[in-house]
Amino acid sequence: MNQTTLLDPTAELRPVERQLRPRLASLAGATVGLLDISKPRGREFLDEVESLLAEQGATVKRYAKPTFARVAPASLMQQIGAECDAVVEGLAD
Repeated sequence: MNQTTLLDPTAELRPVERQLRPRLASLAGATVGLLDISKPRGREFLDEVESLLAEQGATVKRYAKPTFARVAPASLMQQIGAECDAVVEGLAD
């Protein structure tokens, strides 16, 4: 089994160990959340991703952080986790 190391860009002194979720078998019928971190051009990027996901049969839900300068509020992350099977975070500049 391949081991993946995820790095958290925050100033964590002791990163929390997290398990990766299994990949979706198919996008058909899945709900995919698109999280816009509110940087310039992120919306345009996610518009393209949404089109590609829709072609694969996914339902897309859009979310946005209030500002790119802070982490997403816990309530937003919980909402995305409850409503979506997968998520794409849109970074742009």
